[in-house]
Amino acid sequence: MAIQGVIFDLDGVIVSTDDYHYRAWKRLADEEDIPFDRRVNRRLRGIGRMESLEVILESVDRPYSEQEKQQLANRKNGYYRESLSGLGPDDLLAGAMAVMRELKERDVRIAVASSSRNAPLILRRLGLETFFDAGADGHDISRSKPAPEVFLVAVERLGLAPGVCLVIEDADAGIEAAKRGGMKALAVGPAAGHPEADLSAKGLDAVAVEQLLAL
Repeated sequence: MAIQGVIFDLDGVIVSTDDYHYRAWKRLADEEDIPFDRRVNRRLRGIGRMESLEVILESVDRPYSEQEKQQLANRKNGYYRESLSGLGPDDLLAGAMAVMRELKERDVRIAVASSSRNAPLILRRLGLETFFDAGADGHDISRSKPAPEVFLVAVERLGLAPGVCLVIEDADAGIEAAKRGGMKALAVGPAAGHPEADLSAKGLDAVAVEQLLAL
């Protein structure tokens, strides 16, 4: 069955804010005297803010109350949002805009789906807030990837069935979420080569739209 809708993960597919996240978590961890480095940061790919905080707190002996955890997560989010002030259209990843425009020209419906509640802010910074036919973000879901919820919300808002949709993801958790939701999956970046992916590529600049529509 031909692909009728393509759902783009945001971070790592359309734009990379990995380093913004890393610096925000690192600032918080240093303030709290919590060990945190790039190795730990890699474990946070594709999961939500509170889930990320739980990973970071694994190395801490003392317990944190739910209120304390929320305060920590809010501080990190403040640092992250502050750092996004310099983000703009020039930060789009190579090939992303070309693929999205060609899909629209071919009347393929497109959506953006991100577990982040900061997705609307990032899209505004990129000048893409009205570009997509539909979207879903952290405000719309109760379970982060690998649960398929964010992609299923996006599919529903596109008015399509999961089986005719393709998800483009750079995180293993995202690929798993797409497959759990009954969608095809293109794995890019760090997820390239994921055994469950239907197609893999280094990035969107290495993908032809014909490849996507043929899945």
